[in-house]
Amino acid sequence: MPNLTGRQAILLTAAAFMLATAAAGIYGLVRGPGGASARIGTGQPGLAQVVTPPDPPAATLKDRSLPHTKDPIAYARAVATSLFDWDAASGYLPADYDAVVIDDADPSGEETPGLLDDVATYLPTTDQWLDLGAMNVVQSIDIENSYIPDSWTSALAQSHGQLRPGTSAVTITGARDRSGVWGDKSANSSSPVSFTVFVACPPAFGRCHVLRLSQLDNPLK
Repeated sequence: MPNLTGRQAILLTAAAFMLATAAAGIYGLVRGPGGASARIGTGQPGLAQVVTPPDPPAATLKDRSLPHTKDPIAYARAVATSLFDWDAASGYLPADYDAVVIDDADPSGEETPGLLDDVATYLPTTDQWLDLGAMNVVQSIDIENSYIPDSWTSALAQSHGQLRPGTSAVTITGARDRSGVWGDKSANSSSPVSFTVFVACPPAFGRCHVLRLSQLDNPLK
């Protein structure tokens, strides 16, 4: 059998490792994370106020560009930070934060449509974003652990070389922290979060690129 790459290899390999990962659930690479409707909400009651869009930002998000590295774990941590660290009152919209990750997608373009759906589930909708901006909500992630899960190691062993060399899965666990203003009082919240970032690093490409994301809070283990 020829050495396949990209989506064809992923689909052919799926049957070989689904049994090894059934308990954790492979979402990235094999299938999407459950649809773009599974957005992160505000976690607060609806606002009874008129919300206006934030002023356009004076700066750009170039300083948030993903690092040019060959280390899958370091790269996956940067993807996590890019998706979870945001300021809803900064003048940017969710699509601006999405773009930072999408711009560093699989250079072949094979996984980009799926990645577009994936990242959309990690950020609030535009309407939610405007509500959050009115409350000056700032979010960040406190990464506690990042590792290649055992189920992925088993998947690679069963793939018989059909996955593109350099493809890795990195599971991120940590806490999602938010601060803002509710009424006239400061408010803070923290909740656990976990997910898996699928990346392609050398020898697949000269450096790491993001392929897909698992469903939020349903990572590989």
